[in-house]
Amino acid sequence: MTYRRIGALLQETGMVSGEMAHRVIEGAAAYADDDLTPYAAAGALECFGVAVSVHADDIDSIHEGYASLLAKAAETAGGRVTVTGVRIVEGEGGFEDGRSDAVEFERDGAPVSVPAEHFAEDYYDHEAACRAIAETAHDDDPRTWCHVGFAREPGAGYDSIMVLATPEQREALHRHLGLTFH
Repeated sequence: MTYRRIGALLQETGMVSGEMAHRVIEGAAAYADDDLTPYAAAGALECFGVAVSVHADDIDSIHEGYASLLAKAAETAGGRVTVTGVRIVEGEGGFEDGRSDAVEFERDGAPVSVPAEHFAEDYYDHEAACRAIAETAHDDDPRTWCHVGFAREPGAGYDSIMVLATPEQREALHRHLGLTFH
């Protein structure tokens, strides 16, 4: 799988415009025809503007990180949902055994709270981040956010990648890229 083939597939399925596919391929010209690992193919979805990744390594701070992550997800979803007031409500105790926190924000003015378990100030709870991202798609959008699955090597760290797609688009991504969704 290559960037060029991914761009063509995303365009064929209506996930991106021809202009967007061309712009990304042009920007990736030096490696647009190189074979990609399944993880790199999943990551390429973010370059085409149809996915958001939750960084696996350390971030500056969960307090700012979730806000920027949800802003990017809302933008990727077309900006039809307004996400404001993103904050971490800290639970009791320290990080050594996992602190039970909550990621709270307003979605179009309505409060949302997502339970989160943090083991450090500078690492996301990937499950909580993915559940929060799922809140950024508009209620009448036929697309939903899904966690992308791909072949993994034992012991390697991977970003969590969330793609916004219809069931038919996810089927095409599975059939042509071998990606799975949960």
